[in-house]
Amino acid sequence: MVQDVNKTLDYYIDTLGFELMDTNPTTGTYEWAYVKLGEVGLMFQEETSLQKEYQELNQQKTGGGLTLYIRVTHIQALYQDLAPKVHVVKPLNKTFYNAHEFAIADPNGYILTFSELAQ
Repeated sequence: MVQDVNKTLDYYIDTLGFELMDTNPTTGTYEWAYVKLGEVGLMFQEETSLQKEYQELNQQKTGGGLTLYIRVTHIQALYQDLAPKVHVVKPLNKTFYNAHEFAIADPNGYILTFSELAQ
């Protein structure tokens, strides 16, 4: 659930490098969109539209308690590329479970944690 699908797409495509796979409608102001990067696919739906579909979401805010955990390779290079362009909420660090990770917040408040197992 996002406030503005077009703005969300700009971020995921232009900043994070996702590829646009599908939208509804096909042009203009989108109500729904699907993007993909490698094996990670994400769908975004405009807040009002999604709340009509699922009334249980009427009281929910975008960005809620959802975090996405994404396994990547070459995390150092990814961090160096993204850090100047995004809102980093957790800098690159090594975890107790032997992974290198960093986390960012997207324009809707969702947290994306990128992780690579330490070699």
